[in-house]
Amino acid sequence: EEQLVESGGGLVQPGGSLRLSCAASGFTFTTYAMTWVRQAPGKGREGVVCISSDGGTRNTADAVKGRFTISRDNAKNTVYLQMNNLKPDDTAVYFCAAGTGWKTVQGACVILDPDYWGQGTPVTVSL
Repeated sequence: EEQLVESGGGLVQPGGSLRLSCAASGFTFTTYAMTWVRQAPGKGREGVVCISSDGGTRNTADAVKGRFTISRDNAKNTVYLQMNNLKPDDTAVYFCAAGTGWKTVQGACVILDPDYWGQGTPVTVSL
């Protein structure tokens, strides 16, 4: 069964850090670009970061630039999102997805032809 499973979300205070993981199985992870997308309460999905299949190219949305870093370990079929200096506006459900590439829209990446989505992991930034 092809799937993406996110983990690592939770409650964190402003200024804190979290590391999200997204483990892939059942498909050829190394051929896919990956993205982290978030959806805040009452809002639409927002592309946060993207990474190419070989990890050599990244795109980071302006809202999180300098604070969030995407990385991947193709040997472990896993993509990560390191989130530092978290702010209350970062509160959202974070999803990972696999696609053929991405396009950039107003500075944020939008995954192309997403074949797989995870179920999401919630992140709450609050005192």
